[in-house]
Amino acid sequence: MSNLQLPFFFSPCPNDTYMFEAMVHHKVDTEGLSFAPRLADIEALNYAALRGEAVITKLSYHAYAHVSDRYKVLPSGSALGHGNGPLLVSRRVVSPVELPEVAVAIPGYYTTAALLLKIVFPQVSRLYECLFSDIEKAVVSGAVDAGTLIHEGRFTYADKGLRLVADLGEQWEQRTQQAIPLGCVAVSRRLDEALQQRIARVVRRSIDFAFRYPQESAAFVKQHAQELSSHVTAQHIALYVTDYSLDLGDDGRRAVDVFFEEALRAGAIMKAPEEVFVVCDE
Repeated sequence: MSNLQLPFFFSPCPNDTYMFEAMVHHKVDTEGLSFAPRLADIEALNYAALRGEAVITKLSYHAYAHVSDRYKVLPSGSALGHGNGPLLVSRRVVSPVELPEVAVAIPGYYTTAALLLKIVFPQVSRLYECLFSDIEKAVVSGAVDAGTLIHEGRFTYADKGLRLVADLGEQWEQRTQQAIPLGCVAVSRRLDEALQQRIARVVRRSIDFAFRYPQESAAFVKQHAQELSSHVTAQHIALYVTDYSLDLGDDGRRAVDVFFEEALRAGAIMKAPEEVFVVCDE
């Protein structure tokens, strides 16, 4: 097969660098494909997809619902699971009756965290976009009353003197009895079906390699997560890289379908996406 280079947009977070290191560095069969990493914050990835700039990209499932006419979801590469949803935290106790007046930092309007906040607490209206890694600081400083934490913030907020208002993922699971669809890997519908399937196979091989040889990705993960301790990095990967990351399966696809149904019910999207998933035999 000819060597075709494709830009691959994903985040510098440990779960992504862990999953995709092997394919980026040709440690698995890439079927003649080369992947040039383009690393950015999740909301920057969302906007790149909204602008149609990315051919292959990690993005929030919330953002995917707005670009589903241009992208399809791969069966591998998702951040989807149980007990790993975003957390709403504050410096003080916040009661439900206060929520309409509470200023809440979110990691971007198109993140799944923002949509789960809207689904669980529709009365929250004062939202402020903030880089996900700066949300803890914004809450601690008093710039906002509360913040929606994703990624490593789950493990560090208590050390900063913050308290849990609500586990939005837990609320989602109680409401729907489904896993939490956070992020996915999507490919452009402009690519022919055979190429979409080749990419899907390579992504799966890369994640399988990461599971089997976790130390292989350690340097790449550390390079892009230098501010994190090895302990927090390991927690991060264990929480967000699950069996669903290797393959969504029927249960994972059902969780995604329910997520879109709830987003539609919440008025966050105009219609549920159709023909969402790339079908791959391997």
